[in-house]
Amino acid sequence: MSALSNRLAAARRDFGSVLRNPNILRLELAWAFSIVSTWAYSIAVVVFSFEEGGATAVGVVSLLRWLAAGLVSPFAALLADRYERRAVMVASDLLRAALIAGAAAAVLADASAYLVYLLATLVSIAGTPFRPAEAALTPQLVRTPEELGAANVVASAIESTGIFAGPALGGLLLSWTSVSTTFLVTAGGVGISAALLVGIRPATEPENEGEGVGEVRQELLEGFRAIFGRRRIALLVGLFAAQTFVDGLLGVLIAVVAFNYLSGGASTVGWLNAASGIGGLVGAGLAGVLVGRGKLAADFGLGVLLFGLPLALLAAWSSEGLALVLLAGVGIGNTLADVSGMTLLQRVTPPAVVGRVFGVLESVLLITVALGAVTAPALVSVLGTRGSLVVAGLLLPALVVPSFGVLRRIDDAAVASRPDVGLLQAVPFLGSLPETTVERLAAAAVRTEVAAGEAVVTQGETGDRFYVVAEGELGVTVDGAEVATLDDGDYFGEIALLRDVPRTATVRARRDSTLLALERDDFLAAVNGYAPSLSSAEAVVGLRLARA
Repeated sequence: MSALSNRLAAARRDFGSVLRNPNILRLELAWAFSIVSTWAYSIAVVVFSFEEGGATAVGVVSLLRWLAAGLVSPFAALLADRYERRAVMVASDLLRAALIAGAAAAVLADASAYLVYLLATLVSIAGTPFRPAEAALTPQLVRTPEELGAANVVASAIESTGIFAGPALGGLLLSWTSVSTTFLVTAGGVGISAALLVGIRPATEPENEGEGVGEVRQELLEGFRAIFGRRRIALLVGLFAAQTFVDGLLGVLIAVVAFNYLSGGASTVGWLNAASGIGGLVGAGLAGVLVGRGKLAADFGLGVLLFGLPLALLAAWSSEGLALVLLAGVGIGNTLADVSGMTLLQRVTPPAVVGRVFGVLESVLLITVALGAVTAPALVSVLGTRGSLVVAGLLLPALVVPSFGVLRRIDDAAVASRPDVGLLQAVPFLGSLPETTVERLAAAAVRTEVAAGEAVVTQGETGDRFYVVAEGELGVTVDGAEVATLDDGDYFGEIALLRDVPRTATVRARRDSTLLALERDDFLAAVNGYAPSLSSAEAVVGLRLARA
């Protein structure tokens, strides 16, 4: 019980830290206004489409919005890595607000329904940069890894709440007023989101902010390379995709279960969806307790597992009460997977491409949920309701169980890197970096053993690494004259990297030593991307060159 009490106390502390962080608080409130307004607007679009063209119009408009957002998402996410992320989110909000207001004007003017459909599709496209930019901005605003996890829990809870509050608000507005008024109110809600974002003052910005470095095609490919070139990221994105495919199946299967399997009606569909959403809120509380344990990869696997297994169990018993409980379990698994998976991706993805990685993820999720929705009717026609539930329920366990070894190694690597985090934080210009960035550097660092008498760097050669002495003793010589001695906690190699010049000294081990080595790109991305760290590093470089 003491362990649980400690975890609960830590969770309260982490959430309190989120509430005391004004930047994160503004970000979460902006997300709340954005998602509630988006869902309310979507309900109004569905009602308008049904009144104009029946169920066919609703299906076609929904498909257009999904596909358009899925295709544009990787391109839109590039904005989050090229420009200030807060500004990208503000622009997304303002453009959406203008388009929704335009739709209201079109309805009031009795314009063609096709114009409203076009504007709805453009709203979906305009919204695609928001989530990747938010996911990339959050690590810049938090102060500790635990606060990052807590911020993601809050964001996930807001999303789960928005899925209910948005449609409820849209339904109330439509019943009390009209489609055009509902459009105007939701446009105002998105505008409030933009106003909240304006007040955020991030301490760090992307390294290539506003520079337009490289061809667009090459920069887009960096997001895919970051995923497929790193096994851990590829696994996380792959499991996310499998989960959303099953989510697409579930979106159709819930209606089939309600009408055919449980012999219910429209209200049963509503109750089943509500059960999943309530489970999502419970999952947010569970994730808040678990996220600080340092077992994010295992929690992610557990969440994906919980998302699938209840569906297979549902095939065994035809009971509305059991169906509600099992779908609540699906909601718990969904939130747990979202929180832990998002936090993991933010922590293992290089900062310079995190926006593009989340853009690719967003695109994959939109496309796979659409594929699941398209596949579900064919699955039901071939296997029936029970058979479809079994397939949907066992697909995720079949993928997750063989992956648990890799997921466990991700957690083990995070634990193993903790001593290196302390070593890096002792370096003056790295200690000022956010802890999440230092943690990412520690995970990328390589421990190198150097034998007595061996030269680590040689004066005049090209610099490719930064070094910290974990244990040992090394001598520094300039033009053959010894000028300094390095021992535990000392560092070297930053001058050649920061000034882009050849090595200014030779460093040779006096006895067997252990070094922590950071590759050039990892080092520069971290230091150049954070103004206080860069100014501190430049001061160190200036002092060392003056002494030399």
